[in-house]
Amino acid sequence: MQEPIVAVPAGHVTLEGMLELPAEPCGIVVFSHGSGSGRLSPRNQFVARALRAAGLGSLLLDLLTPVEDLTYETRFNIDLLTERLEHAVRYVRGHAPTRALPVGLFGASTGAASALRVAARLPEEIGAVVSRGGRPDLTGAGLLAKVRSPTLLIVGGRDHGVIELNESARDALVHCHRELAIVPGATHLFEERGALEEVARLAAEWFARRLALMRGAPAE
Repeated sequence: MQEPIVAVPAGHVTLEGMLELPAEPCGIVVFSHGSGSGRLSPRNQFVARALRAAGLGSLLLDLLTPVEDLTYETRFNIDLLTERLEHAVRYVRGHAPTRALPVGLFGASTGAASALRVAARLPEEIGAVVSRGGRPDLTGAGLLAKVRSPTLLIVGGRDHGVIELNESARDALVHCHRELAIVPGATHLFEERGALEEVARLAAEWFARRLALMRGAPAE
């Protein structure tokens, strides 16, 4: 297992990330965190471990600098988060250990909007997208219609209001294979017993299957 801390150039700033790869990765998943979160998010670290157990590499990074993260408005600047996430994708596409790997995006909360925007901008680069408790509605209907990457939207069964937003986003993803998975009894942060494990299972299966297709391997 490789566990390097990496520096991702992103315009006038450098983002700190954690790139971890199993011995023979079949893909790399870049995480886009929600507002006020980052590479040390215990929930996303839990999901990343499950992905690596399934043979997928992970890149968790702070999309905002420590100073930027102090400003509430910046945390919800989807345009800025999208720009930073796109830099992260270009980093893994140019980084020697990952450049040959198909790329997936995992977005949590507001991070789901930036993940879907990057998928719309880079349709040839992004093999799959997973949203956990996301706000895909913040992507914008016009950009949702441009997404070509297979997209899985995961929502808690008790995350009222967010379920409806994800249903609308699912219906707006008209040019890609998309599914909405509702985890029974789970609230927004999936803190209930077994809820986050189910998120990790769904995400790992989705990425392993879809990214295998990008490599030309048969999907199981």
